[in-house]
Amino acid sequence: MKSHSSRRQFLGQASCAAVSSIPVLNTMLNLRLASSLAAVTAPAAGEYRALVCLFLSGGNDSFNMLVPRTSAEYATYQASRSNLALTAAQLIDIHPLPSAQPTFAVHGGMPNLASLFDQGKAAFIANVGTLVEPVSNRTQVANNSKKLPLGLYSHSDQIEQWQTSVPNSRSGIGWAGRLADLMKAVNSNQNVPMNISLDGSNVWQTGNGVAEYSITPGDNVDAGGAVGLTSYNFGWKQYNDIQNNLGAAVDSQLAQQYTNLLQQTFNTRKKQALDAYHDFSNATATPVAGVTFPQTSLGYRMRMIARAIQGRAGYGAVRQTYFLQLGGFDHHSGVIANQAAMLPQVDGAIKAFWDAMVALGMQNNVTLFTASDFGRTLTSNSQGSDHAWGGNQIIVGGSVIGKKIYGQFPNLAVNPDVGSEVNPLDTGRGRFIPTTSCDQFFAELALWLGVAKSDLPLILPNIGNFYSQSSSSPPIGFMA
Repeated sequence: MKSHSSRRQFLGQASCAAVSSIPVLNTMLNLRLASSLAAVTAPAAGEYRALVCLFLSGGNDSFNMLVPRTSAEYATYQASRSNLALTAAQLIDIHPLPSAQPTFAVHGGMPNLASLFDQGKAAFIANVGTLVEPVSNRTQVANNSKKLPLGLYSHSDQIEQWQTSVPNSRSGIGWAGRLADLMKAVNSNQNVPMNISLDGSNVWQTGNGVAEYSITPGDNVDAGGAVGLTSYNFGWKQYNDIQNNLGAAVDSQLAQQYTNLLQQTFNTRKKQALDAYHDFSNATATPVAGVTFPQTSLGYRMRMIARAIQGRAGYGAVRQTYFLQLGGFDHHSGVIANQAAMLPQVDGAIKAFWDAMVALGMQNNVTLFTASDFGRTLTSNSQGSDHAWGGNQIIVGGSVIGKKIYGQFPNLAVNPDVGSEVNPLDTGRGRFIPTTSCDQFFAELALWLGVAKSDLPLILPNIGNFYSQSSSSPPIGFMA
């Protein structure tokens, strides 16, 4: 059970640091819940769980990643998408429950995802996006009668909001960071942080008292991993005079006592970084046997995460998050050709990662999910698609209740520029109002990782607008 001192430390960090980074309302909410904060109980011996966030940066055109296949809905899709519509030959049918019929299809470049879906190991969340509160129709948007996310259709704002789940305020604190502030104590070795990034600094994993641990993905020559202090040796090594002297100098510096607070802090951080490098490097030195990862930037990142999960016991991890991203999805032109090149990279990397988790016996303990800036317009700008709002996301894992499409897949009819409304969710050009909020999506993942329902508002300040903590049902229901 989490100690009173560590609980006070977390609350102090949350209440002080949060003042400048999240809305005052959320700060007050944190303070109000502080007295009833549920203690974090250490998981059972050997019980491990991890979330892997794959961010498709730029705004993935996800209505070409998941396509309706019943005759009437596919005809509507073709009419709305015009020159951006995929033909039947460019799609792979899938069979979502409860129907045995192929009512949907995935992009033809994702055969492995289609197979994982039909095996019940993957699912989709349809039309999910940033929301402050539920919004029902375009009239509410046009009249500003509902609170709307800041900077809709803006890359920077929507990336931040997907990573913070605070769409009504600009924040540098992410929901995985707040989660780690709350849960990090369950990991026995605090040298290596709970949140690990394959793509450097990110908002998602930044908390009030924690930050991501950045590692390198490697390539076809370099295995990647933790980055240490150049030429520093942890112990004396024969014939390495220069490195031995450097190591001795650094060790001497670390042994000094400083009266200056800045020097003390710098010294402490350096020692923590060296300890983290040592622990992480030793634990992740061995590749996962029998699994070949694609020689792509995403494949190398997935390979490194698999090695880190394999070596988790060596650095005392029982709860973790991982962040990686693939950029280049801002397809204002060339949607068809670009997705044909990029989505197979996503597909191949996910399949190799799944195979690695199966090889390690960890497929039920690791859940991968995608995120992106926003969806894209259903209509064409004649060459590609533009910034929109709601979109479709993927979840993969042995604990996923798969072979289902969760949420409400929207009617793909587009309102005309003039005349009567045919689709209340279309705010123009197929920019769909999300019917599932990011908060619901992330709450489901946080609960699976081990956050108590009573603590959800500490992770997701607006969750009460979409889900009651007293509910006996899950926020969405896609996790077992």
